Amino acid sequence: MKKLLALTLTMIMAFTLTACGNNNRSTTNSGESTQIEKKETGSSDIENKSDNQTQSNTATRKILVAYFSHSGNTQVIANQIHERVGGDIFEIKTVDPYPTDYNTLVDQAKQEQQDNYRPKLTTKVENMDSYDVIFVGYPNWWGTMPMAVFTFLEQYNFSGKTIIPFCTHEGSGLGRSVTDIKKLCPQSTILDGLAIRGRNVKSAKEDVSAWLRKLGMIK
Repeated sequence: MKKLLALTLTMIMAFTLTACGNNNRSTTNSGESTQIEKKETGSSDIENKSDNQTQSNTATRKILVAYFSHSGNTQVIANQIHERVGGDIFEIKTVDPYPTDYNTLVDQAKQEQQDNYRPKLTTKVENMDSYDVIFVGYPNWWGTMPMAVFTFLEQYNFSGKTIIPFCTHEGSGLGRSVTDIKKLCPQSTILDGLAIRGRNVKSAKEDVSAWLRKLGMIK
């Protein structure tokens, strides 16, 4: 009888110790899970703060949207950008207008490029030093910018400024224009450009907005 009672007591004690061990392990796992959640939450707060800081910095920068447009396509995109980012807008115009006949225009644009010609412009940006970010827009002519845009970029000191290219095209995208901008403005920060096909400019607002958000220029 005594042996049976002792065996029963031993089994009860063993069961109690096992239950306590399981409870301790459960509490430990719960504590680790909570700690991880707190770290993740803290990381999220830091990321949000960083995003807000980026938007704040963007809001304080002075922006210029400068563009050259012949057919009007690039002007449409320039206006869409200006509507989203604000700032000022400036049209690059030549003293001698380009021909309206397509074939004549193509020949002239090619000749100007071969001659490394710099067309004279009608106006200048008087306060260029005050701008931090300059969007530069143009149609793609023979794989790069029209020579009028070369003239524009060589007229000012863009050192320390951010330049954001955009263009309209009929299949050739940005071509080598970004490389040419980097050569002309070696002390500037050149961000990723946007290329929109001419026939799509009127329906490009969503593409323009997505691009601006990717660059951190709008929320």
